[in-house]
Amino acid sequence: MAGDDRPPEAAPDEAVSFETPDLYGAYPRLSQAQIAFLAEHGERFRVEPGQVLVREGEGCAEFLVILSGSIEVVEAHGTPDERVLRVHGPGRFLGELGLLQGQVAFYTARVREPGEVLSLPIDRLRVLVDRDPILGDLILRAYLGRRALLVGAGAGFRILGSRYSPDTRRLREFAARNRLPHRWIDLESDQEAEALLRRFSIPPEETPIVIWRDQRVLRNPSNAELARLIGLSPPFTEETRSDLIIVGSGPAGLAAAVYSASEGLTTDLMDAIATGGQAGTSSLIENYFGFPAGISGSDLAARGELQARKFEARVWVPAEATSLKPEEGAYRITFAERDDVVAHTVVLATGAWYRRLEVPGIERVERTSVYYAATVYEAQQCSADPVAVVGGGNSAGQAVLFLAQRVPRVHLLIRGPDLGAKMSRYLVDQIERHPRVNVLLNSEVRGVVEGDDVLRAIVVENNRTGERRNLVVRAMFVFIGTRPRTAWLGDVVALDDRGFVLTGASAQARASGTVWEGQGRTCLGLETSLPGVFAAGDVRSGSVKRVASAAGEGAMAVHQVHEHLGHTTVDVARHPDDPEAPSGRFAEPGGRRNTSPAH
Repeated sequence: MAGDDRPPEAAPDEAVSFETPDLYGAYPRLSQAQIAFLAEHGERFRVEPGQVLVREGEGCAEFLVILSGSIEVVEAHGTPDERVLRVHGPGRFLGELGLLQGQVAFYTARVREPGEVLSLPIDRLRVLVDRDPILGDLILRAYLGRRALLVGAGAGFRILGSRYSPDTRRLREFAARNRLPHRWIDLESDQEAEALLRRFSIPPEETPIVIWRDQRVLRNPSNAELARLIGLSPPFTEETRSDLIIVGSGPAGLAAAVYSASEGLTTDLMDAIATGGQAGTSSLIENYFGFPAGISGSDLAARGELQARKFEARVWVPAEATSLKPEEGAYRITFAERDDVVAHTVVLATGAWYRRLEVPGIERVERTSVYYAATVYEAQQCSADPVAVVGGGNSAGQAVLFLAQRVPRVHLLIRGPDLGAKMSRYLVDQIERHPRVNVLLNSEVRGVVEGDDVLRAIVVENNRTGERRNLVVRAMFVFIGTRPRTAWLGDVVALDDRGFVLTGASAQARASGTVWEGQGRTCLGLETSLPGVFAAGDVRSGSVKRVASAAGEGAMAVHQVHEHLGHTTVDVARHPDDPEAPSGRFAEPGGRRNTSPAH
């Protein structure tokens, strides 16, 4: 089947009459040839009505194809809230994105009509789709679509909390950024909230809570506790040792992880919040090479993460780095809520935060009405009200177009006189044509009007005329430039005047007197003031703030990692196909050799 470019044959049987229609390519039917290819490597077994094949809240490591009969996908199985989400017939397959990421199931798959099912271990499936990219792309597109539909259906766990609670917002943002199926129950307005509090004997002041399968309740859990609940990261183990640790998983970090792991280095990818970084919050990236129709930031992040996992990179979320220290020819990084990681080399790819808008009164409404990203989560909070977007770059433009599809009016506030000064032309053209967008040039926010800790209006000043007026909006989205995520580094690596990481000759010039003695080389282009520590993407001083350039720097950083290792006496793990590869993943110092990958 690999490399077979013949047109797909018909599915083995006609669809059952009650089968859920294929939505957005999320429920494709495999061809006879594809099923035959998979059947050579799997096992068939009979199934009977009521038999549970996948259970909500439990892990699953099998790819299941329906050969005959039908299977229903159920939420809240065995509870009074049970509901059937989908029904699938012959030729379809089960699973969604979590199956590839090692998460627990957010649904139960139960046999509806007796039949036969084909089962393959997920590790074997990964090998097979490498041989058949068409099949791999079909499964990946289906799984991405299914995850989006699960999120939209409000499946998964429930977050019960007040809209005014910072911890409720934290949990909701963490779930949304990690694309976790969940439903929010508002303590203030949802009738279900009071009944659930009575049911679990929880007073309102102890919210927010997370409810999982009506059996487990977490009271104001940390992000790490929520991640452990649904299997977002591998279980905690003893101190991790690796060839390369990448801190930050935006485009630069993800690209570095893909290239590093694919070239045989043991790789750990860590992020404090979610994979994707700032780019992961973009609704649609239309100018990224290779995607003529555009791609959402969340889809790009999911694809990058799966690609890194395919090459056995270990992905840890959340993992908030707190310090970096040299240690006997390697580096130790400490983290909040998990054990340390020791690695021969480090890539810093922590990106940057959007700067906080400093205007009088904003602190009273910031936790309820001010946002620094524009995703489905934020849009749901203000779908019936006008909003303001502050900023003139591409991120602001993408946010405007995304929000304009979901809210009645979007006011875009630009400090300068020209919409196209810092924004790509394709965004400017769409914004100028959009009937729901109002562009205010030479405009700055000078204050807020609030009531009950909720934004009612903003005070807008024309910076040319000095005229002020109140603009009625219920939410404000701020994209006014960035500040680097480098506070955790202290004075360990050299930073520029704005806190971005210096690299290359500028970094070496600022390094301490003896750190480069005996290296036998000068500082590489993406290397920091510490040998073997590199920076890529937005966190690097002088970088181009674009997704494509960040991904390119991530790849280049790995090339320079190999250059550094080639000048040391550190023996690193070789590619799994190398017959001389050492058995240990983190090899101890040994004979000197060149680790640069072949091209």
